[in-house]
Amino acid sequence: MKAIVIQAYGGPEGLAVVELPAPEPAAGQVVIATEAIGVGGVDTLIRSGALAAYGFTEGHVPGSEVAGTVHAVGAGVDPAWTGRRVWGFTGTGGGCVERAVASVEDIVELPADLSAVDAVSIGSAGAVAHFGLAHARFAPGDAVLVRGAAGGIGVLAVQLAARGGASEVAVTTSSPARGERLRGLGATRVLDRSGEGEGEGDAPAGYDVVLDIVAGDGLPSFLDRLRPGGRLVAVGAVGGQPPADFGMRLMAAFRSSLSFATFSLDTVAPADRRALRAAQFAAAARGALTTVVHEVLPLDQAARAHRAMDDGEVFGRMVLMP
Repeated sequence: MKAIVIQAYGGPEGLAVVELPAPEPAAGQVVIATEAIGVGGVDTLIRSGALAAYGFTEGHVPGSEVAGTVHAVGAGVDPAWTGRRVWGFTGTGGGCVERAVASVEDIVELPADLSAVDAVSIGSAGAVAHFGLAHARFAPGDAVLVRGAAGGIGVLAVQLAARGGASEVAVTTSSPARGERLRGLGATRVLDRSGEGEGEGDAPAGYDVVLDIVAGDGLPSFLDRLRPGGRLVAVGAVGGQPPADFGMRLMAAFRSSLSFATFSLDTVAPADRRALRAAQFAAAARGALTTVVHEVLPLDQAARAHRAMDDGEVFGRMVLMP
């Protein structure tokens, strides 16, 4: 089968198209004939070598979410899954292939009227946005800032915050054009990447929740934007790690009772992840949740997709198709 592997860590040119043996499912697993493969920020970080300390080596197959049809099931898996259209999580890799392996605990059946492309635009990102906001104890009336809102997680976090009754949904993004698109999804204020921008005179006096997808050197300045009792939750680090001493900002504002937390879907029970994804897929199928796909490319153009991600060109989700 055709697959994408990281032959050399660094730029997108290190990705290569290779032939690998078709997989067989182990106990508790399914093999999915892929129709769409999502490309996320973590994929580009792994490819760059930034996460080498976590054990990634050259030869790694990137990609963590796919959608398609169950081709085969392993021991202990209900044979009735065979032939059903599903979304699947493949872990920290293994998705950029024609046939992907996933645990039966990590698949969700798709509504008949939801495309595979739309499924991978929200399957992982929508869950991170939902549970990330929950981790921040988001409640109706809260003022929310989504930092790095133009990516897959951000466009869904904006929608969820707006529909959840946020009093303000501010976003940081790289251009006015992207800001206008985010307004169409529910944003009420558009800021530049540093957090400066329009209508500062009538801006809220801080935010109750900052959902941060970027991290990096700029994270400490967004702690300064929290109201007393405010919570910043980092759900990604596409901008790299924050400064080692960023916690001093919290200590300097000790009397404001500010909070910082990280959030990973690994801490959510599989059953809860499946239930949430099924609900979001159903919402997208009936038009209650907007999917945003930047571009769909053939699998063998994975390097082009990664290059667009690296260049900051992507609004929403990049998708590959075998």
